[in-house]
Amino acid sequence: MFRFENTYMLYVLLLIPILIGVFHWIRIQRSKALARFGESELVEQLMPEFSKTKPIWKFYLFLAAVVFVILGLARPQFGSKLQEVKRKGIEIMIALDVSNSMNAADIEPSRLEKAKNVISKITDRLTDDKIGLIVFAGEAYTQIPITTDYVSAKMFLNHINTGMVNVQGTAIGKAIRMAENSFSPNSELQKVILVISDGENHEDDAIEEAKIANQKGMLVYTIGMGLPEGAPIPEGGPSSLNFKKDREGNTIISKLNEEALAQVAAAGGGDYIRGNNTQAGINKLFDRVDKLNKKEYHAQIYSEYDDQFQYFFAMAIILLIIEFLLIEKKSKMLVNFKLFEVKKIRR
Repeated sequence: MFRFENTYMLYVLLLIPILIGVFHWIRIQRSKALARFGESELVEQLMPEFSKTKPIWKFYLFLAAVVFVILGLARPQFGSKLQEVKRKGIEIMIALDVSNSMNAADIEPSRLEKAKNVISKITDRLTDDKIGLIVFAGEAYTQIPITTDYVSAKMFLNHINTGMVNVQGTAIGKAIRMAENSFSPNSELQKVILVISDGENHEDDAIEEAKIANQKGMLVYTIGMGLPEGAPIPEGGPSSLNFKKDREGNTIISKLNEEALAQVAAAGGGDYIRGNNTQAGINKLFDRVDKLNKKEYHAQIYSEYDDQFQYFFAMAIILLIIEFLLIEKKSKMLVNFKLFEVKKIRR
């Protein structure tokens, strides 16, 4: 397993685009200043050894070296030893609605982005529990098998969008059925299915599937994303100003179906939670989860890590040496070498 020990150092990388912008701004200002002395061709003749490209190469070599230094300071490590430990928790399979209606922006920035934020905060609150992720619209697909790798789970959230499932719809029942089969086999841990959706246009018997899951000892919770008054559905992405219309040309308003989600949760032995207020909703969810019977299980974790920062520092030194040896002036051997110059033939 690969990780960075000092992850806070990675935030320094945000300065790189700023440095690039400043560098090119200075070059533009320098070009404008030289233009005041005369035409560019005349100025170039007055400075025959001046190179346009070498300063750029030197800057980017130096910048690449800085990036490797920052990555080195973040202490990249590879896990080298697996250790079996005892943990105590439950298993949670999250079923996330990625149908087009989740692009509606009745809760900012959109229902889907708010839902992803909820999942991220839920993951932050977990300690020894296992988590998995299913995305669904008209069909359901497992995206993250049940795991204790919270870092990977959070990283995957960045790639979730409403284009992941081609078949449109809100098949909550299929998502619950897939979640039932996605838990660890033969595990005695308490199993929780968490459905996050706007509940609109649910097209299968989600209530019956929730009952079946509950009969198997699972609990089904639902979190509603959206507002009862609703919002139009953007076409082509959440930032689009074109909205989905019906056959008569009227803008379709997507509304949160709280009644349907509450019925699914009741059938599954769980609770319905409104997701508009993120923190309050998460607190309410964990109040329920903390009361569940958490059992011990064995898990394998990396207990030792080998540092790999020396390779990054070595690469930075190599780049700095190349940058130092690369002079900004044109080479005297090449200054008169013009491969593509066309000589005029005298007649």
